[in-house]
Amino acid sequence: MAKKSKSKMLDGQGDLILPDANRAVEDIYEEIRDVYQSDDRPWVIGYSGGKDSTTSLQLIWYALAKLPKTKLKKPVYVISSDTLVETPHVISFIDQTLGNIETEAKKQNLPFEGHKVQPLIEESFWTNLIGKGYPTPSVTFRWCTERMKIKPADRFIMDKVSKHGEVVVVLGVRKGESATRDQVINLHKIKGTILNRHTRFSQAYVYTPVVEFSVDDIWMYLSLVKNPWGGDNQELIELYKASQAGECPLVVDDTTPSCGNSRFGCWTCTVVGKDKTMESLSGSDKWLKPLLKYRNFLAETLDPERKKVVRNFKRSKGQVTLKHDKTGIVRGPYKLSFCEELLEELLKTQEQVRLMSGDPDITLIYNAELHEIRRIWRLERGDWQDRVPRIYKDVTNGDLPWVNDDGAAFNYNDYSRLEQICDAHQVPTELVVRLIEVERSTMGMRLRSSVYEKLAKILAEEWRPEEEVMESLKDEFEV
Repeated sequence: MAKKSKSKMLDGQGDLILPDANRAVEDIYEEIRDVYQSDDRPWVIGYSGGKDSTTSLQLIWYALAKLPKTKLKKPVYVISSDTLVETPHVISFIDQTLGNIETEAKKQNLPFEGHKVQPLIEESFWTNLIGKGYPTPSVTFRWCTERMKIKPADRFIMDKVSKHGEVVVVLGVRKGESATRDQVINLHKIKGTILNRHTRFSQAYVYTPVVEFSVDDIWMYLSLVKNPWGGDNQELIELYKASQAGECPLVVDDTTPSCGNSRFGCWTCTVVGKDKTMESLSGSDKWLKPLLKYRNFLAETLDPERKKVVRNFKRSKGQVTLKHDKTGIVRGPYKLSFCEELLEELLKTQEQVRLMSGDPDITLIYNAELHEIRRIWRLERGDWQDRVPRIYKDVTNGDLPWVNDDGAAFNYNDYSRLEQICDAHQVPTELVVRLIEVERSTMGMRLRSSVYEKLAKILAEEWRPEEEVMESLKDEFEV
């Protein structure tokens, strides 16, 4: 990793030769200027704050700064992804950096605009994990990427497409990062142009200015060329050395590898076996230790024996599914009782982090997510006991402006009475709750033909006890 003192870092450094890319930086600046001026499509730059995206943005900044102001006619949108489960200091870094980019761009009369993209509350990590019971992401079920990274970026891109007709998406991807990524890059090349086709949008194109760079080229450039919006490249270099951090780029498709070992990745990431970055950072920032503890608590639920305890034996559609190798069943979502535990421990972790860091504003789960989790539990998971407000008050000794009537008509006492009746008649309480909820939700509707279909789907689910189901399936298993 190349390293120079800050005093020797120069603006632009156009005469610098990057050995592995075999190009002078000035040639790259010229290429960027040519691509920028070749059409009217605005640019969308994916910026994470990591080494590759920082290099890409710096190259573009210095290249455009040399153009006459009359030729800077189209905007350059710089977008950063906030998955809502970033580490607190990363969120602070993103907010500060985007602010600095906008401030410095206005000073220099450059067309850069900073924007932060986030998932919708109904697609957030905690809404899905704690609300719906989605198991923590794994290599085989990486549901988080689509909802938390791809869709937010897509919404921003399509908003600009609807406004401008077409856009160019600038990504800090490099060849050699993975065989799959290389295949995608080569597959979507457009003959006769430096641009690639976007993997999903016909109105979007992709430009990759550092695609031929090696890691050494990246570090050489960052070591020798001053950050033009006031950032500190030497600090970035030291952070990578200290935390073994990797890049977590703007994700535009599911071929992007997990960045759970990255300083710029989600603190909840369980796709990687061990979060070395969080372990490293928590060594210096002790208040991060509760985050690492909670992340490991989530990771434990991937253990096959632990799955049997915390996850339903039925899938989300109510059916039991055999594994392909017939060695067992595919476990379903987390049990509601375990989701209660997850929420309680998360709120405790948030309280610990606030106390240890001295910052009462650090937020691990947002109020809007708590309201959405409550709605899901009450209306979709039969939580007549309305547990979210109770858990919140028990942990925080506070309260939120909960909605008094969000459509749920039953309470804890109603559930207790129903449970007694169901036990007496050996009928699953959850089944009756679900049937009642269908009837209640359709009350007052003029056309109720869909009621019978909904009731039939519920009745078609597996309602036998797990032990009985497993006994009936034992002949299907291969020992």
